[in-house]
Amino acid sequence: MNKYELGVVIMPGLEDDVYKAEMERVQSLIARFEGTIDKVDEWGRRKLAYPINKISEGIYTFITFTATPSAPKEIEDRLRIMENVLRFLIIRLDD
Repeated sequence: MNKYELGVVIMPGLEDDVYKAEMERVQSLIARFEGTIDKVDEWGRRKLAYPINKISEGIYTFITFTATPSAPKEIEDRLRIMENVLRFLIIRLDD
């Protein structure tokens, strides 16, 4: 089992309940691939470094989790098709 950090940028114009539902979907993806969530750090609405599809802000969330080495690829494949996710990045944390 390895430790990973997932950074997700969600569309800024979502209602609070829709945003929470999207984050629950992301967290359920981690659980589906036998991962355990250690920490969720919500940064809130921040300005993007550059516009993405004419959107200049996003809602940033960072999730630290432990999972098998094959889990990040599966999670990335699912995140790629989620409409409300602007950007995401999974990195492996060193021990």
